Amino acid sequence: MNVIKPVLLMMKVCVILLAILSSYGSMAHQMSTSYLSIKIDAQGQVQGTWQLRLFDLSQLIDIDNNQDGQLTWQEIQINKLATSQYLQSALQISREQTCGLIFDVDQQIDQHFNEGYLVTSFSGQCHSMGALKIDYQAMFEIDTDHKSIVTIEAPEHQYTRVISNDNRTLLINLAESQISDTFVEYVYQGIIHIWKGTDHILFLLALLLTCVLSREQKQWQGIKSKIQIVKQTAWIVTAFTLAHSITLTTTAMGVINFSSHWIELGIALSVLLAALNNVWPVVLRLGWITFAFGLLHGMGFAGVLGELGLPENQKVFTILAFNLGVEVGQLAILMLVLPLLMLVRHTLWYKKWGMQLGSIMIALMAIQWSIERF
Repeated sequence: MNVIKPVLLMMKVCVILLAILSSYGSMAHQMSTSYLSIKIDAQGQVQGTWQLRLFDLSQLIDIDNNQDGQLTWQEIQINKLATSQYLQSALQISREQTCGLIFDVDQQIDQHFNEGYLVTSFSGQCHSMGALKIDYQAMFEIDTDHKSIVTIEAPEHQYTRVISNDNRTLLINLAESQISDTFVEYVYQGIIHIWKGTDHILFLLALLLTCVLSREQKQWQGIKSKIQIVKQTAWIVTAFTLAHSITLTTTAMGVINFSSHWIELGIALSVLLAALNNVWPVVLRLGWITFAFGLLHGMGFAGVLGELGLPENQKVFTILAFNLGVEVGQLAILMLVLPLLMLVRHTLWYKKWGMQLGSIMIALMAIQWSIERF
């Protein structure tokens, strides 16, 4: 009875976890993101730009007139009035009173991460005193994961905030720097990303599946010493953390720059190889290979951080905050999974079938990603 309960618990957790993970799209880092830049002077005059992904916009407004799935500049121009009306209805800025935004009908096109963005300018007049309030309602009806990266430039301070479905309103005191709020926001975004980054989670799980086992005479055996398990897990997780911290920082700072296409493919292949190595063990000392693959995952993290945006005057600060968030999210996964694995490590079911079955399921998902990302 003592053996059956942990096994059943482990099976339930695996089924639930895989069901959740499979519900996410294969491109784990793609985000519906807009960029809102606001400049306000001492007299309360507002100048701003709003960059919105064309794909997102086409889901709300029928601007693809010939329905061919491709937007042309002519189609965008034909529908620019409807676009401006939607944008004006979805954004309100106030400071003691409504600022009365006026959107420029003339629009431009820009690119972020190989995707087209519509760029619209706006202006308004706010009160010269009081907290700035931003009410943002765009895109959430079609994508609850949508985020808007808001940069506010005031006479004395610059602010960067993230608007999401759970927090559609920002209230900012322009007389204070609010550095702590920026730090908390980027830590939170790091946590959320690792929890939603299906490929990162599966890579970590593939490594953890054998952290409670040792290979003896071509057979997997449960490790008796819990201290040894903790040491082995700590070494692997530290290697992964150190590696992705290096490339996250250097990529975000612009020191290195690789194609996101090949990075995403490399991440998918790293998940596949880690899972297959559990079924057909080739590498038993996982520290160095984990470090190597961790370098790829760090570049993937940096891609998301790039989409979130880095305030010019707080780049290193926000990179450290985001990285800390990733580590906190990773630690939470570790604390959930490792105790369960330790419970079932001596069961015949886990040694003979459970670990291999979990690894094969991870490998199948990684194969699908590899094909789609190639």
